[in-house]
Amino acid sequence: MNEIGSSVRRPRRLPPLLSLRAFEAAAAHLSFQRAALELSVTPSAISHQVRALEDTLGRPLFRRLTRQLALTPAGERLFDDLRAGFDALEAGVERLRQPSAPQAVTLTTNTAFAARWVLPRMVAFRKACPGIELRLHASDTLVDLARGGADIAVRSGSGNWPGLVSRELMPERYAPLCSPMLGLKRAADLPKHELIHCDWQPGAAAPALWPRWFKEAGIAPPRGRSMKAAGLSFSDETHAILAALAGHGVALLSLTLAAEELRSGALVQPFGPALDTGSYFLAVAAGHEGEPAVRTVWEWIASQAA
Repeated sequence: MNEIGSSVRRPRRLPPLLSLRAFEAAAAHLSFQRAALELSVTPSAISHQVRALEDTLGRPLFRRLTRQLALTPAGERLFDDLRAGFDALEAGVERLRQPSAPQAVTLTTNTAFAARWVLPRMVAFRKACPGIELRLHASDTLVDLARGGADIAVRSGSGNWPGLVSRELMPERYAPLCSPMLGLKRAADLPKHELIHCDWQPGAAAPALWPRWFKEAGIAPPRGRSMKAAGLSFSDETHAILAALAGHGVALLSLTLAAEELRSGALVQPFGPALDTGSYFLAVAAGHEGEPAVRTVWEWIASQAA
C-alpha cells in the first residue's frame, strides 16, 4: 500500500468539546449565569465544565472575583483561539446548510423551436432538474459549440456536423396547414387560397417551400404572379403559424411545431403530401457530452422528444 495513503493520523490532543464550549461562552459573557442561558444548561454545569478544563490544562483560566469573573492571561489566549476556531466551524457548517447554486447550461436552438417546443416545457424542466439553470439562446444563426458559444444545441438537418456529437430526436415534416374556417378540403382548390411563406436559411438541405410542395403534389402552382408574391411572407415561423390560425391563408408548417394546434383542432392538415426536411438533433461539442449537467439536459430533452 502507498505509504502516504496508509499513514496513521495522530489523534488530536483536545479537551472535551463540552468543556471548551462552556469556557468560550463564559469567557464571552464573563458570567457563568449568562453562559448557562446561551447553552441551555445550569450555571453549576458551566462551572463544573470550566473547572474540569482548568484541571486538564493545569492552570486557572478565570479569576473568580466577587459577583464577577475576569480572564487570566492564559484564559485570554485560549478564548481568542477558541473564538476564532468556533467562528470558522460555524461558518463551515452554515455553508453546508445553504443550497448550492444551480449549475448553468446554455441551450441554443432556432427561434421557432425555442418558442414552440422548448418554452412550453420550461416549467416541467425546472421541476425535473432543480439543480440546473437552463439558459435558452434562441437564434437562427448557428452557434459554435466548440468555442463555447453554448453548451448544447437542438438543430435541424442531417446530424453530420464535424466536431459535434449528435443524436436524432425526431423527424421533421412540413405539410399544408390552415384554419378550419377556410373550409379547404381538396388539394386542387389550394390555388384559390392565399399562400403563407416562411424564409429558410440559405444552404438548407431540403427546405419546405411551396414550389417544392406543388412539384411533389403534382399540382400546378398559381398562375399570373410569382410564387413568393402569391400570399404573405414571414421570416419567423411562429408568425406564420399565427397568420394561419387567424385564417389569412394556408402555410407549409412543421408538424412538430404546430402539434398543439393540430391536436386542439385550431389548425387542420386538409391533405398531403408532407415534405421531409430532415430531423431535429441534439448536438454537443465532442468531449463535453459526459459533463454531468450537460448530460442531464441531454437526457431530459431526449425523453421529451420520445
